[in-house]
Amino acid sequence: MSNTNQTMSGKVALVTGASSGIGEAVALALSAAGARVAVGARRVDRLDVLAQSAPGEMLALRLDVSDQSSVRAAVAATIERFGRLDVLVNNAGLMLTGLIDGADTAEWERMVGTNLLGTMYMTHAALPHLLESKGALVQLSSTSGRVANAGGGVYAATKFGVNAFSESLRQEVTAHGVRVVVVEPGFTATELTDHISDPASRAMATQLATRMRTLRPDDVAAAVLYAVTQPAHVSVNEILIRPTDQTQ
Repeated sequence: MSNTNQTMSGKVALVTGASSGIGEAVALALSAAGARVAVGARRVDRLDVLAQSAPGEMLALRLDVSDQSSVRAAVAATIERFGRLDVLVNNAGLMLTGLIDGADTAEWERMVGTNLLGTMYMTHAALPHLLESKGALVQLSSTSGRVANAGGGVYAATKFGVNAFSESLRQEVTAHGVRVVVVEPGFTATELTDHISDPASRAMATQLATRMRTLRPDDVAAAVLYAVTQPAHVSVNEILIRPTDQTQ
């Protein structure tokens, strides 16, 4: 990191879902690269700890991406504190996998509200500031945004939706100098699988994790940092990153 510790100097980033996993790793990587970073999540106590350990200035914000008023307040607080916004990382997400037959449809609503609508709300609120700064929008999608598997239909639907939304947005804003980056990680060692309520799906996810060398959050953060530190004329639109051991 020593050669790149100022590559984001003067830049401001906002990272959602930053209380653990990929979001936390991305926030720390951007901070180490010289950015001032606002971090949002519902578990704000974890964000306070993160902010204290960050290499640079970090602002902790209570944020529920499925709530439009919370989204607007987080963007406004970021602008109020730092005066600009150069990078938005839409990372907040839920993976509540399970078969469609007999599913608890309340879990579907939570996933669509967070993974898809939450990403849309954050993008909508931040876009005027990204247009002003000719900034970058990073969408954390998934390999499930490319290939749907049995037991992951609704999660995949949200990630396919993120990919479609992002490509449409890219066509709208690229001529204005805003870069849209979709990052699609495969199996990553995070807390995401801890929230699966379906016992069979949870057992399958645990079993998969023991059979492969999973990605680490830092691996995904390195991909995000690579994309947002390219020269202004270079737009890295899509990064698909899997564990070597993952076949699908």
